[in-house]
Amino acid sequence: MKGHIRERSPGHWAIVIDVRDSQTGKRKRRWHSFAGTKRQAQVECARLISEMQGGVAVDPSRITVAAFLDRFERDWVAVHVSAHSAGRYRGALGQVRRHLGDAQLQKVRPADVAGFYATLSRSGLAARTIRLVHCVLHRALAQAKTWGVIRDNVTESVKPPPAPDRETPMLQPDRARELLERLRGHPRYLLASLALATGMRRNEMLALRWRDVDLDAGRLTIEQSLEQTRAHGIRIKAPKTRKGRRTISLPASTITELRRHWRAQQEQRLALGMGRAPADSPVLATLDGKPQSPNAITKAWPVAMAAIGMSGVTLHSLRHTHASMLIASGMDILTVSRRLGHSSPTITLGVYGHLVGGTDDRAADIMEKALGSNPVASNARMPEK
Repeated sequence: MKGHIRERSPGHWAIVIDVRDSQTGKRKRRWHSFAGTKRQAQVECARLISEMQGGVAVDPSRITVAAFLDRFERDWVAVHVSAHSAGRYRGALGQVRRHLGDAQLQKVRPADVAGFYATLSRSGLAARTIRLVHCVLHRALAQAKTWGVIRDNVTESVKPPPAPDRETPMLQPDRARELLERLRGHPRYLLASLALATGMRRNEMLALRWRDVDLDAGRLTIEQSLEQTRAHGIRIKAPKTRKGRRTISLPASTITELRRHWRAQQEQRLALGMGRAPADSPVLATLDGKPQSPNAITKAWPVAMAAIGMSGVTLHSLRHTHASMLIASGMDILTVSRRLGHSSPTITLGVYGHLVGGTDDRAADIMEKALGSNPVASNARMPEK
């Protein structure tokens, strides 16, 4: 068995390996794509030859979609995706397996994928869910291309059904104040108050510890988030994005609410014989001092909203309300993005760009002041030719 490399473009190589079919004895070539230095490509070529000689390599031309997705789940999803997101990956990949699993991966064409999406749509699957399937399949085939199993990612040529155009739910200030008034004294009051005052995500609020809150300075630091899965239960993880680790300021009214909640929590613990709450105790703790279940909160929230006559208000809409109020007040997008913990201001603009104030008339006034005619120059006569 022999192999060699060919440079396709700077830093990109084709690894060509000559093999003989064990049944027909005919000579065949296997092609693999590789990105790196020439030396790295040579090492990869040697590794592939060793795998094939040892009988552990799978002929890319024969691997089925289902077989590759098994490898993708084992070698990529399990390493790079959180347990919660892994569940969504498995659900999406299950749809792919049911419809395309028996097909040879290298023979799947854009028309096959388009037909797959159409079948899902006819079955009644929501457009948003089909878009999730598309994103996961695109990620899987991108990895197949990186691993040299396929040459082209066919999902790049196919578009899933468009997601429904829905306005981001948010409350007007008077409606937000009404919600808090109606919730006062309810177990979900502080959760709602904190969401409106800070724009924190549900799982960030549930993971907030007293050590993360500096009431004297009027700030809190978001360092972690909760995650709940069937396999692992409730556990701590990093925030949703790299910029999710952040410190944000607190309104004076929220500081007062947190001080009141802290005293009530200590009195309750002492009455139960639990002693003073440690620094790492959750702010929104259960009676036994543990973090509340995200899934339980999700189920309890609509019940609470129905009880106060505000059905339809979601917990996540309070985060949007927080952002919309800041933008309406004239706060710049970069500051809002940092406060929300978005990975990029571009995401903030994509969600809230329609709320950004300012009119085209103001732009015209600015340009007139900068480039408008000079009265003295306008009275000057043009030189005669």
